[in-house]
Amino acid sequence: MKWILLFGALIVPSICGREKFSGDQVFRINVRNGDEISKLNELMKSDHLKLNFWKSPSTLGLPVDVLVSSASLQPVTVFLQSQGLDYSVTIEDLQALLDEEHEEMQHNEEQERSNGNFNYGAYHSLEAIYREMDSIAGDFPHLASRVKIGRSFENRPMYVLKFSTGKGSQRPAIWLNAGIHSREWISQATAMWTARKIVSDYGKDPAVTSILEKMDIFLLPVANPDGYVYTHTQNRLWRKTRSHHPGSSCIGVDPNRNWNASFAGGGASDNPCSEVYHGPHANSEVEVRSVVDFIQEHGNFKCFVDLHSYSQLLMYPYAYTDKKAPDADELDKVAKRAAKALASLSGTRYHVGSICSTVYKASGSSTDWAYENGIKYSFTFELRDTGHYGFLLPANQIIPTAKETWLGLKTIMQYARDHLY
Repeated sequence: MKWILLFGALIVPSICGREKFSGDQVFRINVRNGDEISKLNELMKSDHLKLNFWKSPSTLGLPVDVLVSSASLQPVTVFLQSQGLDYSVTIEDLQALLDEEHEEMQHNEEQERSNGNFNYGAYHSLEAIYREMDSIAGDFPHLASRVKIGRSFENRPMYVLKFSTGKGSQRPAIWLNAGIHSREWISQATAMWTARKIVSDYGKDPAVTSILEKMDIFLLPVANPDGYVYTHTQNRLWRKTRSHHPGSSCIGVDPNRNWNASFAGGGASDNPCSEVYHGPHANSEVEVRSVVDFIQEHGNFKCFVDLHSYSQLLMYPYAYTDKKAPDADELDKVAKRAAKALASLSGTRYHVGSICSTVYKASGSSTDWAYENGIKYSFTFELRDTGHYGFLLPANQIIPTAKETWLGLKTIMQYARDHLY
């Protein structure tokens, strides 16, 4: 059987075309000081090992998670031990987790076909998500509508759900973004649960009712549809878009390095094969450009929230610099309120801070672009967990994650409602 390498994992194509990660493991490396970060950076530069860093070294000193192919297990282990780096194995058999997830999805699809109900506690295909968006709009026609904002590189439609009680297009608005990195399935699932929660609670929850009496909410549950489909059909751990660029055989751009906010600065790469490739120019990705055009044409967005995973963080600008944002004190206050509300449900703790000071420098991000384009209340959530499952969060954690995230989101939206500028 022919073996291929794909961003860090030695992969065997399966009979059905899905790539395999047999024998691959995820290591958690604890870095405690600058010297250990330097040693880890040395490992990151070892091209022959083809490592895939799920979580890179951060400003906050959070543990680093790295996917190690079966072929690289021995040299990586030898390096870590020789350098005195503290590590553990958090996922011993990545393929076993992927197989379990795939079987669970198939079982859920069969149940949904038989009963016709969308299970918000399961992961879904793009088609199923789009059908449910249609159902929400059909069930609540006076509150919700599905709006096409563009098409992806591979010509898939990009849909947002608009929630509105008012007429006209210039009411103050909130943008909720999810799934910009395609492998972060908990973000798309949380967004869909949130959509149903908004329509279900209007007229019952005074907070939701008052927000929608004053503002519109736009929710984009799948900001990277091509990448999301690819995670279902080919490679579960695909992060980028699926665009092609002249001069390179590598596919895709990191859509959260492609916004026009210090584009091509620190924390992004000009290597098309990199996981954080920024693209040939700002807004080169049609998926990013579609959101940018929509928001700018609307002209009255007051709040922007981007849902990611994982690490349990709630952050605000800036990402591209350690310079303090003009509204940092206010944003920090709002984020801490939201994190406290989120924790009130089941005790899940989120760390709060600016993106650059919390994780690492990252230019060209959505949140920085929103903030620099006049949307003061701009935030990024990194949802569950802190690394035990990483991007493969079990489906039984979807609803608990969505419920607690909703409390944080609602806190932010209420603040934006009460502090229009």
